[in-house]
Amino acid sequence: MVTQHSLRRTVRVSLRRCLAGVAALALAGSMAASPAQAATSPAPASDNVLRIATDGFIDSFNPFTSFYLVPTNTFRYMYENLVANDAKDGSITEGLATEWNTDSEGKVWTYTIRPDMKWSDGEPLTAKDVAWTYNQMMEKEEMAVANGSLVENFDKVEAPDDGTVKITLKKPQANNPGQEIPVVPEHVWSKVDKPGEFKNDKKSVGSGPFQLESYEANKSITLKANPNFWRGKPKLDEIQYRYYTNSDAQVQAIRSGEVDFITGLSPDQFTALEDADNVELNDGNGRRFNGISINSGIADSKNKEFGTGHEALKDKKVRQAIRAGIDSETLRKQVMQDYAQPATSFIPAVYPDWALKSDNPVISGFDVKKAKKLLDDAGWKEGSDGIREKDGEKLELRFLTDADIPTEQSTAKFLKPWMKDIGIDLKNESTDADTESERTTKGDYDMYFSGWSINPDPDYQLSINTCGQRPDAEGNGGTSQDGWCNKEFDKLYKAQHVELDQAKRQDLVQKALAIHYEETPSVTLWYPNQLEAYRSDRFENFTKQPTDGGAIANQVGYWGYSSVEPVSEEEATGGGMGAGGWIGIGAAVIVVLGGGGWLLSRRKKSDDRE
Repeated sequence: MVTQHSLRRTVRVSLRRCLAGVAALALAGSMAASPAQAATSPAPASDNVLRIATDGFIDSFNPFTSFYLVPTNTFRYMYENLVANDAKDGSITEGLATEWNTDSEGKVWTYTIRPDMKWSDGEPLTAKDVAWTYNQMMEKEEMAVANGSLVENFDKVEAPDDGTVKITLKKPQANNPGQEIPVVPEHVWSKVDKPGEFKNDKKSVGSGPFQLESYEANKSITLKANPNFWRGKPKLDEIQYRYYTNSDAQVQAIRSGEVDFITGLSPDQFTALEDADNVELNDGNGRRFNGISINSGIADSKNKEFGTGHEALKDKKVRQAIRAGIDSETLRKQVMQDYAQPATSFIPAVYPDWALKSDNPVISGFDVKKAKKLLDDAGWKEGSDGIREKDGEKLELRFLTDADIPTEQSTAKFLKPWMKDIGIDLKNESTDADTESERTTKGDYDMYFSGWSINPDPDYQLSINTCGQRPDAEGNGGTSQDGWCNKEFDKLYKAQHVELDQAKRQDLVQKALAIHYEETPSVTLWYPNQLEAYRSDRFENFTKQPTDGGAIANQVGYWGYSSVEPVSEEEATGGGMGAGGWIGIGAAVIVVLGGGGWLLSRRKKSDDRE
């Protein structure tokens, strides 16, 4: 049986690998010389098969257990949710349910299920499938690994008839409880002997626009259009993900026409493709943040400490000094070449209703003088060599980075002299993704480069910053963003979770984010733009989310691809490309992400974690 430890360990490793594909790996000069080496020789292009470059790692396609970016994105178009997030702005819209309402207390949600729907195998899709899915997550631990927190407030879920789902909550909650949970077919999953171990990696049965046909690890992923999709069969027959050894090879592949779409481009790669024939670029607003996670004293949910974090980092003055000593604006412009937005907290600016306002009094900028004073106040006095000392110990900190991600290496090069200026000797410990994942799971770090992708509603990301979401040293338990715990933050999380007045809830979220900022368990550096490219001589009508300046890949939903169709012969000859976008239908991207759009990447260090 797959243990939570092994699942969590795999999650972290895979997420890290996903991020590697998103990082800035190419210089314009090297791209011209690098061969587009695919894991398998590319087959001739079909007129109606969209080929996407990826290097994302996958544990399984099991929506109950996987946190990885690629599988999580795939679930968005394999399985419909009760309610969906609209392409226009991410707001709640119809999914399996056509309408919904709550009782006067906000505790009972009733959903009307769309009639006459079918699973991809032709079997009827009814309210009973929804109730069965939710009840499995509520009753079986192995079915709650990925999204268990979303049903913690559920008292019971019933299907009084085939067209009605009734969710009774323990307490009222602000966010719609029908979001983000993939609904699976009872007639398939009830026959799975060990659902926690089920890979679900071929011939999937679902309700979304595309279904998984086959998967070969590190080679390819193939999805077929679902003729029974309730919005109508997609115009694409097939989506094919092709694995490449590195991002340079992916860029060369889109230049040569071996693939049709690529996302997660670095600024260098994006700029280098500006002159590529028949390649259209998209600079989309992303729903991701990147930053530095600080080991503020890792402990499990029972407050049992573990790991090797420096004792100094338990003092928030030291953590605040680190923030004050980082010139994040220079990092954003130099490392990201301005293809990123200024950041405040872990809720990106693409969600203006929730992101921590830049004029909040708690916000402080780059201030070396302030950083030095904070360290003085914490008892760390400057030594003869400029490095701070306390009780005979030098203030030496480890910054754990992935050797294969230039963004992280560049950040480390900037940070080292900045930290030395305030009296901290920063050691960059550059390693491989697997080792980094293992070490961060065990708390064996002082600081490391991190990142998450965030959904339109902030509830989930707030929840994984609460004390109860901290795992133990073996990875058992919850899914914590930074291993941080603050009781006042927890109170604000619980208050916003049940606050039905939008304005009051926004105020509670602002207060929670301000506490996180002031406590500094992490330093958010930037909100990266999602840089993408597609072959304009092959396909058109990609739908963005949000439709005004958004991304095609890594969406919260399935809008990006189901609207896509081959260009006409006349358009292809002329090299033209329609920009449009059929909002009514779309499919989410499964490529390796670089900070993406609106996913649920729920886990650390990838494009992600979702």
